[in-house]
Formats: sequence, C-alpha cells, structure tokens
Amino acid sequence: MKLVFMGTPDIAATALTALLQAGHEVVAVFTREDKPVGRKQILTPPPVKVVAQQHGIPVYQPKTLRDGKAEEILRALAPQLIVVVAYGRILPREILTLPPLGCINLHVSLLPKYRGAAPIQWAVLNGDEVTGVTIMAMDEGVDTGDILAVTPVPIGPQETSADVFEKVAATGAKALADTVQALAEGKVQHTPQRHENATKAPPLTKEMALFDF
Repeated sequence: MKLVFMGTPDIAATALTALLQAGHEVVAVFTREDKPVGRKQILTPPPVKVVAQQHGIPVYQPKTLRDGKAEEILRALAPQLIVVVAYGRILPREILTLPPLGCINLHVSLLPKYRGAAPIQWAVLNGDEVTGVTIMAMDEGVDTGDILAVTPVPIGPQETSADVFEKVAATGAKALADTVQALAEGKVQHTPQRHENATKAPPLTKEMALFDF
C-alpha cells in the first residue's frame, strides 16, 4: 500500500513504525514544525520526523495545509491512502478527497464517545472502566467519519492517563496497520457513527488541575 503519513507526537511515531514494519510503502511524512524544548530551548524535531529520517522517508513540515502547496506536493506523490495520527492540523476538503482510498484516522476512544482533543484524559477523569481505539474514515467534521475498526482497551482502577496512553498507543498502532492491510485487500466495512450518542472531549484547562483543599 502506497501511503502518506501525517502525525506529530509519540503515539504517531509508534503508529508509523508499525506501518513500516508491516511492509507498507510510506512515500512521505507530514508533521508539525520543530519546536524549542527545555530550559535551553533547543530546537527539537517531532517524534514522527525522527522515525521518518531513520528510514530515509521525505519529511514535509508545512505551516498550513490551506495555501495549495501541500495539495500540490500530495498530488505529485499520488498516494493511495493518507493516514493521520495526532497530526494537529485540520485537513481541507481538497486533501481529504485526494487519495483513491481517502484519509483514515486513529482516534483514541470508542467513537462516537469522546470526540475531541483529550479522549483518554476524560475517560480516566470520568472513571470509565474501558476505553479503546477507533480507526475511522475522515470527513470534514471533527471525529465524525465512518468507523472502520474498533478495539477496546480496559482501564485499571489505579491507572493514570499516562498508563492508559501507553496501552492505547500500542493497541492503536496494531489496529491501524491491520486496517490499512484490510483496505489494501478491499476487506473493510464502513459503519456510520450514531451521532446522537456523541460526547465531547475538549482540552483540559489549567483551572481543572487546581486542588480544592
């Protein structure tokens, strides 16, 4: 499967590694810009960029996807599929409809529950006993596309969001690689989400971290 990968943090790097190990042809990686990190503000590449460079994959770090330049690059690359994992940018319609097999996304909740930026944190905060990963076909909404695959992940009573994140990253990477293979073989079924059951998982705020003694 010839694909383009879009992602930025550690979970995306884990997913990219799984796709490469499964033998998929990743022709390019799109990720966010390098950022200053630590006290010394050392310019540091995103984890996905590090993995891509280790495998000799071309890396693109556009500041926007809406000026036509990224679309031009993607048309030249001609991927069959675009895979997105925590990229951090909204894909415009022109890019969503560009690959023959569309764009798919790894989301770390059991959609339609916990649509948004912080699904793991809200699952732990709400005391859920189970979360999971959803591989979905992307559309122009926020986490609203058809479901392609779902894998539950249990949450232990003493587990923090960091603990759950580690489990979900590994589970999600395997589920993603399996789904891409199934897409290549034409064996994936699209299941529309039940939008009436949707809940939101917005970013946590600093105020939520304050203790009331």
